[in-house]
Amino acid sequence: MADISLTASMRSNLLSLQNTQKLMDTTQERLSTGKKVNSAIDNPSSYYTAQSLNNRAGDLEALLDSMGQGIQTIKAANEGIEAITTFAQQAKAIANSARDDAAKAEPVTGKGTQANAAEGDTLSVTLNGVTKNIALLADVEVSDPYNEATDMAALATALNNAMKDTDTGFGATDGAKVTFSYVAGKGIQATVAEDSADSVSLSGTIGGITFSGEQGSNARVNYEKQFNGIMEQIDQLAKDSGYKGVNLLQNNDLTVIFNEDRSSNLLIKGVDASSSGLGLSAASKWANPDNKAIDQTIVDVDAAISKLRTMASEFGNNYSVVQNREDFTESLVNVLTEGADKLTLADMNEESANMLALQTRQQLAINSLSLASQAAQSVLSLF
Repeated sequence: MADISLTASMRSNLLSLQNTQKLMDTTQERLSTGKKVNSAIDNPSSYYTAQSLNNRAGDLEALLDSMGQGIQTIKAANEGIEAITTFAQQAKAIANSARDDAAKAEPVTGKGTQANAAEGDTLSVTLNGVTKNIALLADVEVSDPYNEATDMAALATALNNAMKDTDTGFGATDGAKVTFSYVAGKGIQATVAEDSADSVSLSGTIGGITFSGEQGSNARVNYEKQFNGIMEQIDQLAKDSGYKGVNLLQNNDLTVIFNEDRSSNLLIKGVDASSSGLGLSAASKWANPDNKAIDQTIVDVDAAISKLRTMASEFGNNYSVVQNREDFTESLVNVLTEGADKLTLADMNEESANMLALQTRQQLAINSLSLASQAAQSVLSLF
């Protein structure tokens, strides 16, 4: 284009028009992208500063996902603790019900005046749900003169022998679970071993003594089974309280990261919320009339409930910490993004006004260029 000669006025108008077009191109880019700094060429300082802010905001946004998952893990553990606490309270209610069942508190007593008891006389005995008619192996005669202690003791011995005999009773092992003895002023009593869960009920008359009643509560045995069933449920629930492979109720620890260089974090220590971890053991010997086993179980359950409440409090505090840090991080991401935008975003109102002014300037430049070319065009009139 160097071969074409332009007048000074035309060249001046052309340069002005080119500059206006360049400014319009810049303004159009800002209007289309919404940014006044689109590359390092526009403003190196603002561009790289904004990029650094946006990079940090992106890193923190990635951590927000981790915090959210940490919150869900804590919530899963807390739900487990609440359910386990309900089970523990249910277990305590079962233990209290068993404690109130005093069926084994007093032995079964047979009262009456002993007459001669003959071999083959029977007494109906139900041991742990099995009923047999216990037949005496030998005659038990009343002494002359009558001696209550001697005669009653003799009948008690005869009954004990019959209980242990395979042919007439339950046999040596089961028959030994029930013991007949004479107690002055009360008569003959039938008891089961204090540390067993056996039960016995008697009915009938032998040697002039009528037996009726039950000692040893099958209900307590059932309460034991119910309690132990709850223990199994607690163990299963503790195993099921994990989230994405992390179970805070089975001693799994969780570390939640709060910043991009991992220097700020929270370590959430796991706990053992199984029955054994709570200090609970399977129920046994609840049929013991001294109630020591049941009372100890109730004490253990109370301690377990207290421990669960402490766990819930600790997890609740951790939940609050992570939630607050999540809220802070969200706010910080907004601050960083806003700061980056202030460095790079264009004022759309200003750019729109600039575009309007540039369009006016362009039109004026075109008109001016047209006027400047009229002098050259006048040469055409010579032809």
